Amino acid sequence: MKFVLIAGISLLSLAMAAPALADDDARIEELEARLAQLEATNQQLLSVLAAQGLLPQSDALNAPVMAQPAPTPADAPMHTASHDHGAETGAHATHHGDDFHQNLVGVSPEYGYQILDHAEGVNTRALTILNAIESGDLDRRVTLSGNVTALADYQDSNSNTKFGWLMRHPTSANQIGETVSEFIVHSAQLAVTGRVTDSITLYSEMLYDPEQSFGSGTLTDLNRNQIQLRRAFVLFGNLSERPWYAAIGKMDTPFGLNDTVSPFTNSTSWHAFAGLATGGMVGYYKNGLHVRAMAIQGGAQFRAHNAPVEDTNVPSRVNNFAVDVNYTAALSEGRSVMAGASYTEATAYCQAYPVFHFNPCDDSNPGWAIYARADLGRLELLGEYASTTEDWAGTASPVPIYSAFEAVAPNAFTLGGRYWFDLQSSEDFAVSFEFSRFVSGDDGAPWEKQDQWVLGGSYFISPSVNLFGELIHTEGWVPLNFLSGGNLPTGESWSESDANTNVLALGVQASF
Repeated sequence: MKFVLIAGISLLSLAMAAPALADDDARIEELEARLAQLEATNQQLLSVLAAQGLLPQSDALNAPVMAQPAPTPADAPMHTASHDHGAETGAHATHHGDDFHQNLVGVSPEYGYQILDHAEGVNTRALTILNAIESGDLDRRVTLSGNVTALADYQDSNSNTKFGWLMRHPTSANQIGETVSEFIVHSAQLAVTGRVTDSITLYSEMLYDPEQSFGSGTLTDLNRNQIQLRRAFVLFGNLSERPWYAAIGKMDTPFGLNDTVSPFTNSTSWHAFAGLATGGMVGYYKNGLHVRAMAIQGGAQFRAHNAPVEDTNVPSRVNNFAVDVNYTAALSEGRSVMAGASYTEATAYCQAYPVFHFNPCDDSNPGWAIYARADLGRLELLGEYASTTEDWAGTASPVPIYSAFEAVAPNAFTLGGRYWFDLQSSEDFAVSFEFSRFVSGDDGAPWEKQDQWVLGGSYFISPSVNLFGELIHTEGWVPLNFLSGGNLPTGESWSESDANTNVLALGVQASF
């Protein structure tokens, strides 16, 4: 009815103007202008009536929509739920904002590479997550991350079945003769990062690692092809609100740096002292200062920690801890220097002869570490030293032929450097060199030490895909199990100080 009224007003206006315009060619243009003005007026009236709900539905659908202010977007990661009781139907409905549906599950490839990388940031994953939240990389309720490291390598040893490259467990079940070659999946990971609230985050990581698994048998044995829950913890914190954070679960322990500049091969320091355990951690991060303290479950933990509980290796008591403090000083734009120190109440080096992983200890053997890293633009340098505070009883042997060798305090150190070049994009290709040593015996003992040199090349075809190559040389073959003997009928140690290994490794590490 109202539409008819509007149309009538328009026709009446035209009728009044028609006589004055008849047969007047000079005023045709004025008539067309008035028609355009009337049409615009009609459209405005329709818009007003539609906005007031005074038009029938069919007319309202054809009415133009007046410009409205753009709604303020909700924060992407937030769950915007509201409860609404419908006035007409009385129904109970729950509405989710569009951002919630669009950002429920997603991926962040650069974050995926960082959180699953085994070479850098190895014991600061909680901080990696917090920084990713602050930078907006975790703009989903759930972020899925995955990584596959595929490898082709050739190894040569001067001693039968004794290969010192620690990216594989040195076992004759998988390495026969004096040469080894393979095309292999070194590891595969799948992680879930879930943001429960702005300040509570869940993290869990599944790992498949047949080459470094403690399972028995060959690489194709089912026992070595299991998938494990490598890490899982609940993280409390939001760096944009406060500098404090806390975590509880299974995680890397805050001891040492344990990073490497090599694209793939971990340093000997990492193999000797990097820890993985269950416990609770608190941290502080602000203005370059990073402080962490972790209460660690006792008994024999997953890596690098063994604090006896009632003279057993049963993890039934929280009786170990680790503390780490480091500070990063900015030198100039893009350049910085970081230095830190760590202490743990119990390392893994506490068993008496014969040494075997996870065996009970009589007493804890504490450890300490100091480290530094410099980022000088294209050039990166790192150094680290770690040691126990007491001698490791198992580094001495009761076998008469070894009576001259005394027990020692195990130690490890790493020195490395890396330089970045521009290949296809800015700083996408790097050349690195690193030396690391683990000392585990007295001078001249077969298990005295193991050295490792790594020359590496790394090309990132994208921020989450790295093609790499390495030349590795090791001197010494010192498996920690029975390092000073106890597994051979003669009582001799199977460690060999003169065993050398050369390795050529090519691979790809790809993440999402």
